[in-house]
Amino acid sequence: MLRHAFTPARSQASARASGESSSGVVDLEPTALQISRQLTRKMAHSHYENFIVASVLLPRAMRQPFYDVYAYCRFADDVADETGDPNVALKELEQLESHIHAIYAGSPPRTSFYPALAATIGRYRLPKKPFLDLLDAFRQDQSVSRYESLPQLEDYCRCSANPVGRLVLALAGAEMTDENLADSDSICTALQLANFWQDVKRDHAIGRLYVPQDRLLALGLTPEDLQPVMDGSCPADSEIGCRIRQQFSCVIKDLCQDTRARFQNAGGLIHRVPEWLAADLWLFIQGGLATLDAIQAIDHDVLVQRPIVSRWKQLQLVARASWSVWRGRS
Repeated sequence: MLRHAFTPARSQASARASGESSSGVVDLEPTALQISRQLTRKMAHSHYENFIVASVLLPRAMRQPFYDVYAYCRFADDVADETGDPNVALKELEQLESHIHAIYAGSPPRTSFYPALAATIGRYRLPKKPFLDLLDAFRQDQSVSRYESLPQLEDYCRCSANPVGRLVLALAGAEMTDENLADSDSICTALQLANFWQDVKRDHAIGRLYVPQDRLLALGLTPEDLQPVMDGSCPADSEIGCRIRQQFSCVIKDLCQDTRARFQNAGGLIHRVPEWLAADLWLFIQGGLATLDAIQAIDHDVLVQRPIVSRWKQLQLVARASWSVWRGRS
């Protein structure tokens, strides 16, 4: 989040109560807004993702705003990944950006998820930049499928993952200190990186490789070396296949250690956010660490199998987070 670029002259509490916004977004037609909110709820619950699992821990009053922001993120991501034609995707992303500018100009589109999103942006004074940064990441997806170094990948995460965390902090009314922003960014980047290390095979299937190429080259590997093992043309248990898997596992191990440290170093944010958000934040961090544990459990051999966090482990984490919420509200 921008450091209180959205701070009003009066208190945020009174601004939220009125529903007004410095963006000029004010009362929308009740029927259009109701229909739009129904749509964002449907979009949220039609995707089984950590975002939605965590949303059950939110206070009831906060669920709709989270659904509204999620709908935007989900829609933009689908445009980027499922359009099938980069030129078409870029055109649709451009249109999506124009709609965001229209919302902040006080003239939001009156259909789809836009009325709900506009109302939430206005009520919580959400900054524009995170919404636009996400679109920059999705544009990058249309032309970049490999990354030379970890810093280059981190720069991608700055637009693809970190804006979501900043929007969440803004929804929570958390302080936009340098420390909070840095820790939020670190957690979001770590979550994205953990998913990259987990999903090497899945990403390969759509022509993408997020593992930094300089880490491969340091061990004598190239992206082309991985291809035969993942597509099965080189037997995984052959001498060459075993060597490539062992070398690649060393790369993943080092990357996982780096990612684990990001989670651990940023955990203090849990104690600096509103209590209702702390349980969700804890759940996201523990879920990310559980993903890293699952990768470690298969000796980081992600070329031949996708590590998964067991359903039992997921239920344990949700139960612990839910207990924390219940105890805090009792």
